[in-house]
Amino acid sequence: MDQARSLLTAANSHGDLTVKLSSLKQAKDVLLSLEPSLAAELFPSLVELQYSPEGIVRQKLVEVIEEIGLKAMENCSILIPVLLALLRDNDSIVARESIVSGTHLYCGVLEEMALQRHRRGKVERWLEGLWIWMIKFKEAVFAIALEPGPVGIKLLALKFLETYILLFTTETNDSDRLVAEGSGSRQLFNISWVAGGHPVLDPVSLMSDANKTLVILLEFFYGHLVVFLVH
Repeated sequence: MDQARSLLTAANSHGDLTVKLSSLKQAKDVLLSLEPSLAAELFPSLVELQYSPEGIVRQKLVEVIEEIGLKAMENCSILIPVLLALLRDNDSIVARESIVSGTHLYCGVLEEMALQRHRRGKVERWLEGLWIWMIKFKEAVFAIALEPGPVGIKLLALKFLETYILLFTTETNDSDRLVAEGSGSRQLFNISWVAGGHPVLDPVSLMSDANKTLVILLEFFYGHLVVFLVH
């Protein structure tokens, strides 16, 4: 604990960028070695790095959030709002990394919810709360995809929405579903795992929203195609 705390202090306040990055990497390794509940006590110091003036530090923070979030999911609710905030980072590299890491976390949280529902018939409350953050992530990325902005960021936003649609499309085959998940998770997500409905994980609602998202995207692309052809 003390070692991780000292490393996070250095990552936040040291004047040498090389030391900052090295300290953050070492802190990540220590945090991953701790019991999740103990590591979570240091998360407030970790999230302070979102205010670092160096873009590469913020980028590495996003990578750390993904890695810790997938391993210590039950305790990562304080980390997800940082990820959402960094979607709008002025540094496009940080914003892109936030979409990529958020996509992996979205798939991981969805899989964990589906597995709990499938195996236990219920979803734990902490996971329901985390899913609410994932819904906010989806909405934020959807807005990014449709608004003017850097092409690289928009392409990754569209890639996430492709993943979102594929995850909740019943016709999707296993090969497509593997591509959609793409996060090194343990199993392929199957919408049938959540059959029977759930207050925050209702398959009918999820499939309906995926279809609406697809329609909006198609209309968006069609509108841009018409403008392109006219000019």
